[in-house]
Parts: sequence; C-alpha cells; structure tokens
Amino acid sequence: MDSYLSTTIKISDYKSFVEKQEAQKIVDFVRQRFTERYIEPMRVEKEKKNGFTIMAISCLMIEALESFYQGWADSNRKSQLAFCNFFDHNTNFSFMQGYSEEFYKGVRCGILHQGETTRGWHIRRKGVVFVEKTKTINAKLFHDEVAKSLDVYCKLLEKSEWNSEVWKKLRKKMKVVCKNCEA
Repeated sequence: MDSYLSTTIKISDYKSFVEKQEAQKIVDFVRQRFTERYIEPMRVEKEKKNGFTIMAISCLMIEALESFYQGWADSNRKSQLAFCNFFDHNTNFSFMQGYSEEFYKGVRCGILHQGETTRGWHIRRKGVVFVEKTKTINAKLFHDEVAKSLDVYCKLLEKSEWNSEVWKKLRKKMKVVCKNCEA
C-alpha cells in the first residue's frame, strides 16, 4: 500500500525524490507535512480557539521537528532532550533560555499528560510571548515562533549539500516514517 505522507506526497513519491536527489521537492514536502498538520489548523479563524490546544499542537510540532533535526527514529525517552535542544538551536526562542527543562515538565508534560499546565505555568492568548515573572506564555505568539522554526529548518536544508549531516538525519528519520506507514 502506497500511503500518503502528506496530502499530495505518497511514500513512492518521497522515495523517488531521494533516488533522484531532488532536494527541493523534499524540502517542499517537509514544509507541507508540518504546515498541514501543525500550522494550518491553528490558523483557522475560530471565535473560541483554546490556548491549551494551541500549546499541545506546538509541543507536538517541536518534538516532531526536533526528531527530524536529530534523525531520531522516535523520541521515546528523549522528549526532554528534544525540547532542550530545540530551544537551544532556535534563536527565535532565546526568551526560553534557562526555562527549557521547566517548560518541558510544566507545559509539555502537564498538558499532554494531565490536560493542564503544572508548576505554576500559565497559558493565555494575549500579551507578549513570554512573561518570565509569572511564567505566562501567549500560545498564539508561541505557536507563531514554532512555525518560524519550520522555515528556519527548511532554509537550512535548502542551503545544505545533499550529503550534509542535516540531510543525512532527515533521510534517516524519513526512512522510519515510511517504514511506520508500511507496517
């Protein structure tokens, strides 16, 4: 069965891109996959868009994107490291410096395991992206920064050589993604 990896790209398409070393087609596919899964659903105008939902999707995207950066088959037992690495190498998250581990435990784990933030963290949809004193995050602005990180990653791929580490890690991750679809 030739499963879809995004709305327009099947496993066979991706494998063909790799075989022909069509780097730009792979970058476009990665951008599409992440955008349709994690960005577009949060761009739909709704009167009552919940900040917790926005943050949950942002956390899913961070972990998935970092798995691509690292070439990990999965993030099992590496989730905290994924968040620390992500905040460290994405300069648009400099506001999280010194808070990555605390964010991981109080926001990511709180929302995904308890359905709420823990450790005094707060989620809003107004104000600045992060208020350090009250540990308050503007979910909308935070999500916008996560979306920018996808652009940074795609631009890195575009300027990197086919056999560079970033490309090797992407192909390693995608090999597992394809295998998971076929299993």
